[in-house]
Amino acid sequence: MAKRDYYEVLSVTRTASDGELKTSYRKLAMQWHPDKNPGDKACEARFKEISEAYDCLKDPQKRAAYDRYGHAAFENGGAGGQGGFGGFGGDFTSTFSDIFDDLFGGMGRRGGARSGGRERGADLRYNLEISLEEAFHGKTATIELPTNVACETCSGTGAKAGTQPVQCKTCQGTGRIRHAQGLFTLERTCTSCQGRGSVIAEPCKSCAGAGRIVKERTLEVNIPPGVEDGTRIRLGGEGEAGMRGGGNGDLYIFLSVTQHPIFQREGADLYCRVPVSMVTATLGGEFDVPTVDGGRSKVKIPEGTQTGKRFRLASKGMPVLRSRDRGDMYVQVAVETPQKLTKRQKELLKEFDKESSKDTQPESAGFFAKMREFFD
Repeated sequence: MAKRDYYEVLSVTRTASDGELKTSYRKLAMQWHPDKNPGDKACEARFKEISEAYDCLKDPQKRAAYDRYGHAAFENGGAGGQGGFGGFGGDFTSTFSDIFDDLFGGMGRRGGARSGGRERGADLRYNLEISLEEAFHGKTATIELPTNVACETCSGTGAKAGTQPVQCKTCQGTGRIRHAQGLFTLERTCTSCQGRGSVIAEPCKSCAGAGRIVKERTLEVNIPPGVEDGTRIRLGGEGEAGMRGGGNGDLYIFLSVTQHPIFQREGADLYCRVPVSMVTATLGGEFDVPTVDGGRSKVKIPEGTQTGKRFRLASKGMPVLRSRDRGDMYVQVAVETPQKLTKRQKELLKEFDKESSKDTQPESAGFFAKMREFFD
């Protein structure tokens, strides 16, 4: 029976991003997993089909080859048996990339294939939103994420319990196949074992030979005091489990700090805008302001305080990450103009204006003097 199109199997379009591929794969894998459908051969076959499709499309090189040649890219030596560049057979780019692998580190890759095809799992990203107060105090957050974990049934080997992967007969365990072309000897990845050097004769039924299954995990993340928006926390080995017992990838927690209704943050410093009455700004006074640690501080303002004047509260800002220091807090005064005045209040203000002089409003007097000089 002809194989279905891999994109159709994963229910995505050919322009799907890596993230869309992964999301669709996880959803389908959890739906058709043999553990959720015990004894159902059709579900087991569908799970294998989904895993095969994702294993191909998640690899940029394999996906490019599949987009160009379809399933024929992995049959008869690749590229559907058609001649590639200059009659070498197969795809020119992949063939010569194998040659450069030999010269610049390919031996290390083949060594990995001989070790049973253990491939390191993918790194994962998790976006976590916290408040400014949580960024100040730090916290231990509990997160849940679905990811690939090592199959418990086969201990991550991918082989049926009591069996082990066997050496690939095509490449004799090297993961590579040599082709003699005149004066050249070309080497490429073995198509029988996909470069792993071994094959599984009897796949594990729980993971269909992948050595891992999709599972919901619960983790605790320690967030230190002083983290900023965009801070990245790395949890080594908490990413996806590798194929067939390969090492785990890493998990990266990206933090975003929500906007605060009172404070604005710049580094370790905090800024707070406080409206004060015209009378308080004129005669001087004091008021309390909240601090991010849950306390309060008193701010005294002198007579004649103008809008925009800042007052510094030392060490009342955010903690400096991995330090005992703290930033400062700056209180900016905004003089509020009275609204909805009574008739008597308006009369009093007019009387005050008549009594005003250059000394009481020096900034206004200076500006209008310069303006008169400009027009003269």
